[in-house]
Amino acid sequence: MANIIVLVKQVPDTNARIAVAGDRVDLSAVKKVMSPYDEFAVETALQHRDSSGGEVTAVTVGGAGADKVLKDAKAIGVDHIVRIDCDAELDSNALQTVLATAVSNLGADVVYCGKSAADTGAGSTGPGLAERLGWSSVSNTISVAFGDQLSVVMPASGGNARVSVPLPAVVSCDKGNIKVRKPNVKGIMQAKKAKVDVHNFDIPTSSISVVSHSMPPAKPAGKSYQGGAAAAEVAQLLRDEANVI
Repeated sequence: MANIIVLVKQVPDTNARIAVAGDRVDLSAVKKVMSPYDEFAVETALQHRDSSGGEVTAVTVGGAGADKVLKDAKAIGVDHIVRIDCDAELDSNALQTVLATAVSNLGADVVYCGKSAADTGAGSTGPGLAERLGWSSVSNTISVAFGDQLSVVMPASGGNARVSVPLPAVVSCDKGNIKVRKPNVKGIMQAKKAKVDVHNFDIPTSSISVVSHSMPPAKPAGKSYQGGAAAAEVAQLLRDEANVI
């Protein structure tokens, strides 16, 4: 019976329009959602439970507003939802340290997470957590088979590689062929009534802080050509500037 933890993170909707005000991204009117790769991690964790038995606990770090992402995971089918109470912005080192404390306190045989978060794209949480726990680690998995150890498929040069991963392990999940299950009415109702288990741990001080945010420079205007007379110039630009022919 496996004790499974899946890490989820609340991020701005990837379709939202991002604005910068006063050297900071203004998220006041932006919808928050579960980071997309975390959805694949949740589905993989549920498949592990369905295959081997046990329970799945979804864990996030954040303030009370992050309860929503946990309720979303509960609606899909996780058994327990836990929030590590923290309103501060944490760098990767601080986040991985507090997550390692949480995993050690909760107890787990395996931790699943998304390969990277939609807001930062760092991709360091899974490997960094495994390093702190002294566990096996594998990233960018697109398929997992469950047993006394995990058999995972991950992209490799020229194709895919199948790798055996001893437990305990931290597995960072990519999309692959995983189809994330949708919440049903019963799951949604249970999620609304579910109690979030809030834990308080010592939060390490971040060694890195964001000085300011700024939008990327605007792209230059495109070029437009009409008529056969422009064909030679277009071909030259495609060859010399775009490097596509």
